[in-house]
Amino acid sequence: MLPAQLAAASGEVLLMGLTPPRRSVSPTEAARIADVTLARLDGLGLDGLILYDIDDESDRNPEQRPFPYLPTMDPAVFHAEYLSAWREPVVIYRCVGKYPEADLSGWLRTVDTDRVLSVFVGSSSSAKPVHTRLNRALTLRDQLRPDLALGAVAITERYTARGDEHLRMATKQDSGCSFFVSQIIYNVDATKSLVSDYFYSCVERGAQPRPVIFTLSVCGSLKTLTFLKWLGVDVPRWLENSLQRSPDPLTDSYQQCLANARELIGFCRSIGMPFGFNVESVSIRKVEIDASVLLAKEIGALLHRL
Repeated sequence: MLPAQLAAASGEVLLMGLTPPRRSVSPTEAARIADVTLARLDGLGLDGLILYDIDDESDRNPEQRPFPYLPTMDPAVFHAEYLSAWREPVVIYRCVGKYPEADLSGWLRTVDTDRVLSVFVGSSSSAKPVHTRLNRALTLRDQLRPDLALGAVAITERYTARGDEHLRMATKQDSGCSFFVSQIIYNVDATKSLVSDYFYSCVERGAQPRPVIFTLSVCGSLKTLTFLKWLGVDVPRWLENSLQRSPDPLTDSYQQCLANARELIGFCRSIGMPFGFNVESVSIRKVEIDASVLLAKEIGALLHRL
């Protein structure tokens, strides 16, 4: 099971990232979406799912969002009420600032830690009003459910800009983080540098490196490319030029994601770094979602699975 694998830093895991339906959909439509999703994932042999918690991040990036922000269903509710047929573990993201402390505490008291892991995410900016701050949410987890496996986000772009992301990862590890999930990766060289610095900082202080789960996402249109950049993803200039001029950006980005996966696999195995992959689609276009499913299948065949 995924929690045990991550705790032991053993094996190479494969996850699929999903965004819950819009909050405005009817229960019937939410059930239909869940059924279609599970049918699409059948046969992939995933170790688990990631369910994202979407928040309005316009305060982080003042430029117009390429895809409009639409509030989505609480991922914990979507999992509990509509994904009961999914028997593998689920990593539930929590944008903790959205939830009053009482609501977050209630969820922590009832969560099934055999099947659920979590990633707590703080506010997108320090000026944004919040109900619960990240430090308080972490304290609540320690007090109420210390058995809940908790991950954290690792951001290559923050490493490139500040040079200290590996140190932030080490601090989170010391605070109880048992795994990391990256932001979407297109700059594989910078990601390898981040992982290398994190790995050797662990070696130097005698700590076991925690698994890093690399997130990959295909890009099937110029609008998707614009959205990736709005999200803060570092798409190398040469690749951006190629995708902008390609007659088939979906295929080109797919092949690049697969090449990036192979390079990260080889690098992590060479130094003994525990790792896995999370595949998602930031677009709701069927062709991009289908391509992400195929990408997950191909990457799964490359991994040494337990």
